[in-house]
Amino acid sequence: MNKYMFCILILTLFFLTGCWDRQELNEISITLALGIDKVEDEFLVSAQVVVPSELTMNRGTGSSAVTLYQEKGETIFEAFRKMTKESPRKIYPGHLQILVISEELAQEGIAESLEFLSRDPDLRPDFYVVIAKDVAASEILNITTTLENIPANKMFDSLEMSEKVWAGTRSINLDELITDLISEGKEAVVTGIQLIGNPQKGSNKQNVESIKPAATIQYDDLAVFKRDKLIGWLTEQETIGFSYIKNKVTTSVRPIDCPSDGKATIDIIRSKSNVKGAIKNGEPEVDINVKVEGNVGSVECEIDLEKLETINELEEIFEKELEETIEKTIEASQKKYETDICGFGQAIHRSNPKEWHKIQKNWDEKFPDLTVNINVDFKILHTGSINNSFLEKIND
Repeated sequence: MNKYMFCILILTLFFLTGCWDRQELNEISITLALGIDKVEDEFLVSAQVVVPSELTMNRGTGSSAVTLYQEKGETIFEAFRKMTKESPRKIYPGHLQILVISEELAQEGIAESLEFLSRDPDLRPDFYVVIAKDVAASEILNITTTLENIPANKMFDSLEMSEKVWAGTRSINLDELITDLISEGKEAVVTGIQLIGNPQKGSNKQNVESIKPAATIQYDDLAVFKRDKLIGWLTEQETIGFSYIKNKVTTSVRPIDCPSDGKATIDIIRSKSNVKGAIKNGEPEVDINVKVEGNVGSVECEIDLEKLETINELEEIFEKELEETIEKTIEASQKKYETDICGFGQAIHRSNPKEWHKIQKNWDEKFPDLTVNINVDFKILHTGSINNSFLEKIND
């Protein structure tokens, strides 16, 4: 064996010796969801922990697949470690999927909560962060869910799917959120989650044994932040407008007014947006360009889809209504909350770094009066397998 091969062998053996800080599975409680509330002057931390025996087909007893541990502390770290008073194993967040922060705590500021989590070496920063709206984070984690017997999985998958097929939510992980909180010219937004129904009945197993559960959890609109504090909420339409501005619409549906009475629904299959900043006549300005392609999904009015002018009319109506939706988002950002959630300051910085440095310190004062130009270009690709709706004949 030559010297080179000997060195390779020694290095291989070294890396196969295992990790010095490894943790055995029978010594840890795998946590998939965390909730953080503020109770008086203490943090209440809730951990949704997997019950391994209930995930095996042969040994399961039919009980819940997760359990909830809770503890209070002057710091989140203290509360986290104090859970071992009840849990027989160390709470391990290395597979965390979702972090729920209460609205009350978010109004006070979330930086302290995120600082602990970003520092923990066991945590991967790819879990999603959401805000519990009008309810404690602990109550969200205490609700049993259908389809998924692990609620954390349901919350994670629902947020990803909703973002993919509906423009009213946004999945934001820890890294993205911290970046938004510390960036110049961009403020943070976080998707809200709420509890619908009876929270007492929702924690029981019977909740998922009914066709219609007594309590469910579902995602809501976007929470608006100023620095690290929650200052308000976007409406559903404002949230949709935000998604278009930020180029986060993959597919979606959008009802529009028909040229006459009634509605048509557009099945959006592609969307592309860009935001460009500029300095014009010494003042900052932003252009938003949105290109959308879609199909006619449904028609609930009397129109002739065989005519080109009808298609043109529908395209113009879509463009006008989407522009109005985006305008509402910008108005809420500029006038209602005075916080640059769309990152217009970053767009100015990209286009003209020198001028941005001149106005950066006064951006909060300049932003509410910023000129924003919106242009939407929409094309209908297909009208469906039939030209005109059979509803027209039924109405006749």
